Amino acid sequence: MRKIVLVSAVSLDGYMEGPDRDISWHRADPAEEVHRHFNELLPRLGAILYGRVTYEAMTAFWPTADSDPEATEATVEFARVWRDIPKIVYSRTLEHAGWNTTVAREVVPEEVRALKGQPGGDLLLSGADLAAAFLRHDLVDEFRVFVHPALVGAGKPLFPAPGTPASLRFIDSHTFGNGVVLLRHERDRTADA
Repeated sequence: MRKIVLVSAVSLDGYMEGPDRDISWHRADPAEEVHRHFNELLPRLGAILYGRVTYEAMTAFWPTADSDPEATEATVEFARVWRDIPKIVYSRTLEHAGWNTTVAREVVPEEVRALKGQPGGDLLLSGADLAAAFLRHDLVDEFRVFVHPALVGAGKPLFPAPGTPASLRFIDSHTFGNGVVLLRHERDRTADA
């Protein structure tokens, strides 16, 4: 069965975005290294699951990013892979979506479990509000959190309070040249039994 993998950038103090959706504290340099990481990950995925806000942020840039004459090779590759990969955007207000995207209105646990049971690669989950809904239903199997070396002080936390307790098992970590640390954990449901 494929897994749902929550992927998010977060500040050291736990925020995925600062006040007014500020993400200027994200360490994008060297962007090539981080892009290469995602360029290796994306083709192995079965789909990306987005909340509306994250989906709209992605569609504001990536559909045409490879047409910029100054785009790096990694950016061009990411844009092409991103357009082709199936996407599901969860939104009650979005009427339609492009770039190989299906709109879903609500997180229905039975539908998500059926999606996990289909053949193909893992499902990447992105967006704080959507992640919170998936966490409430215990649907997240793996966490890939990119911890940026910054203290934001306020904003939108990755894990909203009150949270749902869950046991995790460490998988791996990786430090990028820009000081960002990727922490990978998987859900350990045997510890909760």
